[in-house]
Amino acid sequence: MRLIQFKDAQGVKAALVDDTDQASVIEVVGGTYALAMMAVQHGVTLGELIQQHLGNSVLSYQELIDSRRLLPPLTHPDAAHCLVTGTGLTHLGSADTRDAMHAKLDADDANLSDSMRMFKMGLEGGRPAPGEIGVQPEWFYKGDGDCVVAPESALPVPGCAQDAGEEPELVGLYVIAPDGTPVRVGFAVGNEFSDHVTERHNYLWLAHSKLRACSFGPEILIGELPADLRGQSRIVRDGRVLWSKPFVTGEANMAHTLANLEHHHFKYAGFRRPGDVHVHFFGTSTLSFADGVRTQADDRFEISLQGFGRPLRNPIGRQPDDAFAAVRKIG
Repeated sequence: MRLIQFKDAQGVKAALVDDTDQASVIEVVGGTYALAMMAVQHGVTLGELIQQHLGNSVLSYQELIDSRRLLPPLTHPDAAHCLVTGTGLTHLGSADTRDAMHAKLDADDANLSDSMRMFKMGLEGGRPAPGEIGVQPEWFYKGDGDCVVAPESALPVPGCAQDAGEEPELVGLYVIAPDGTPVRVGFAVGNEFSDHVTERHNYLWLAHSKLRACSFGPEILIGELPADLRGQSRIVRDGRVLWSKPFVTGEANMAHTLANLEHHHFKYAGFRRPGDVHVHFFGTSTLSFADGVRTQADDRFEISLQGFGRPLRNPIGRQPDDAFAAVRKIG
């Protein structure tokens, strides 16, 4: 089951989609967020609730895109109550990359970089038995809901940025129940969008490199997630494919279990505030930056994942150079 969200005259609504152009409207104002909170309140599954409120109205999926009414598949009415975060060094990568990594991991711990040491910790302790706690991953903060860009909309690049690179990822989407329990609504395709030049200059600038826009969707997958997910990431420039590469995700291709990554995010009480939305990026192993690609304004990212419907597409936008951020004094 896959859902999208869109702007309606009554507000935000969700629609059920398939592999056709049809979008069957779910007659609940408030979209996916309202549906998820209702399902929690009434103790039913999201699928059951959707069937109860599925109306007769059918819209054109493509028309929603063309009219710029398409939204990310889960949003909060107040962007400040949506927290966007992620974990890194979680994926095993391709066989060649994995072999190269393992060759490095055979080295003495004293000669390992912090990144390789973190990756090794994940390999050794990231997949505990169900209910047990494994090693914690790298974690980062991207922003609140204001940093999320709708599918098909431009990803803004701040004037301070040195790079504008895609990161094709699996995204977990959550709401927090009234009793503080995290509830997974579903999964989506994401573009975590980072500044790899800044990060490469000094790894302690990772936090700066992540404070960027991002996007996910256009569809949210409700239900069980396949362990082995195959996708394609590409960049289109002037109507031609500039770069393209397959990528893999899902637990079969990760050093950590999803449950372990979720635990180490939601173990903090501040991330269990009732009513909040959490958007969590699970990491990647495929980057155009690693292949020497340097993007430019108006390039378009296209990221697809088998079983997740239409690809996530976003062009790169422009922003003016940053002025000095002066602080006003009132005391």
